[in-house]
Amino acid sequence: MARISGVNIPTGKRVVIALTYIHGIGPAISKQICDTVGIKPETRVNQLSDSEVIKIRETIDSDCMVEGDLRRDTAVNIKRLMDLGSYRGLRHRKKLPVRGQRTSTNARTRKGKAVAIAGKKK
Repeated sequence: MARISGVNIPTGKRVVIALTYIHGIGPAISKQICDTVGIKPETRVNQLSDSEVIKIRETIDSDCMVEGDLRRDTAVNIKRLMDLGSYRGLRHRKKLPVRGQRTSTNARTRKGKAVAIAGKKK
């Protein structure tokens, strides 16, 4: 089992698909990495030699921000918005949708489980 950027890559899958298991690498970047290293995309991970795995690892380290660094960078950006008090930061702080979605209906994923309000007694 190959280990790249702290993630165990599945051995039976094609290289292009297996690289997408790393946070921050999608299909397009995965294909670009294969082209840079010179590996055919249909090659399986268990068919890679050690030198090819090392080349992939070095390419990812030099070109891409992945895993912990990417998560940390995203968290810092969100914290910056909250500290500034911008509209997006306030939405993050209140745990509401940030990108203009409606909240009168829907938004249950972000708002959490619905809480019933007790009816007014007559």
